[in-house]
Parts: sequence; C-alpha cells; structure tokens
Amino acid sequence: MAFSVGKQTQESCGRMMKKVFGRTEQPSPQTKMEMFTDGNDDYTYVLPDYCADACIEYGQLVKIRENGRVVRKEKRIIYGNPDLGDIETTDVENYNGILRERIGRLVRKTKCFSKRKRMLECSLQVFQFYWNFINEFKRRTSPAMLEGLADHLWTWHEFFYFQLTILN
Repeated sequence: MAFSVGKQTQESCGRMMKKVFGRTEQPSPQTKMEMFTDGNDDYTYVLPDYCADACIEYGQLVKIRENGRVVRKEKRIIYGNPDLGDIETTDVENYNGILRERIGRLVRKTKCFSKRKRMLECSLQVFQFYWNFINEFKRRTSPAMLEGLADHLWTWHEFFYFQLTILN
C-alpha cells in the first residue's frame, strides 16, 4: 500500500502515513481502519495527524528479545478496541521477506546496493505495481482486482505502454 525509504523516524513514518491515507478511503467512526504495527512508537505520534482516535483500531505487536532472540510477543491496544487475536504483523514481515528475495538492492551483504535513495524508491514502486497489478495472487486475480482497482491482470506490456492523461 505504501512505503517510506529511510531511517525509522517520525518524519519517515509521517511520509508513509500520508501515502496510506491518500490511497485509502478516509476512516470514520462507522467505518474504522484497522492497523497493526511493530513496537515503533513513531506511529502513535504520527497517526493523530491523519485521523481521529475514534476512527481507527490500532494495535502494536512488540517482540521482547533476549540475546537477539525473540522470547515472547506482547500485544498492545493503542487506539480503539481491536481484537487482541487480530494484532499481528506477519503479513508485513512476509512482504518484507519477499522484497529482500526479489529486489537485489535489498538483499543483505550484496554488491547490488542503491547509490541513490531515489533509485531505491523507484525500484520499490515498480515492484509494488508488479505485486498489486501483475502478479497472479489467487485464481487469476491480483490484489488490485480483489480491491476493485483493476478488472484484469495487467501485463508488463500494458505497464510500459499505458497512456497517461495529465490534467492541469
């Protein structure tokens, strides 16, 4: 849905949240947004800038480590009343693993690093489009089709030759 390249700070978190809330339907007390993150407190400071507490069900999954190993997980409710059983970050962790597998710039200990932040952002944007519009997810559908953003699986040809109309 969205990403921000850089160190984990309130500023980078704010850039990502701006994208998230720009790409989703605005939540309301009747149609709350559910969001779960790791224990990074930057989200708790940034989220109120984008929506009211009453419009979000937000929980954190904090991993407690000893000697570099996870010994337990703590689930915390930050805003709203999310179901504790739903608070999980496995989807994001899985996606991050897929990014590390498929994008050479993100592989650990590689020679294929990005010299410019902008080039890493562009690589991630292309992969994000591929993952959401081109990649077959389940039974000839893509995540974009499941969300009603596309009516068919896109091809790389369509991606490269799609004609944009720019309105001033």
